[in-house]
Amino acid sequence: MADLEGVRTGRHCVFTLHAHLVFVTKSRHIVFADQHLTRMEEIMRAVCSDFETQLVEFNGETNHVHLLVNFPPKIALSKLVNSLKGVSSRRIRQEFPDLARHYWRTNQLWAGSYFAGSRGEAPINVLRQYIEQQNRPA
Repeated sequence: MADLEGVRTGRHCVFTLHAHLVFVTKSRHIVFADQHLTRMEEIMRAVCSDFETQLVEFNGETNHVHLLVNFPPKIALSKLVNSLKGVSSRRIRQEFPDLARHYWRTNQLWAGSYFAGSRGEAPINVLRQYIEQQNRPA
């Protein structure tokens, strides 16, 4: 089993669960530059680590981010998403107060909804390549 790429083991299970997550900024405002996305990735990696998940791939554009997360079956994806969005919003707003103009009315960085898709039949390397090719701002 250990020879299979991406296969993880838990106490009572063997699994390979990947979710493709997309978070969009509130009102699709253009918010992020490269420095914001770099810090956002660090924050989200730390949150994933707290949840015993792996952030396999991260990238984004000026108004949204893509994550590829490998997670164990004991983790409720909705709880992980809630923590990822909440912690990242709070920390980004603290560390980059100049971004306040994008969310001054609602005090929210992220839109309330999100996309979560399973890997399905697409090979993981195709999904990783798709995320890597996002048009990241300079």
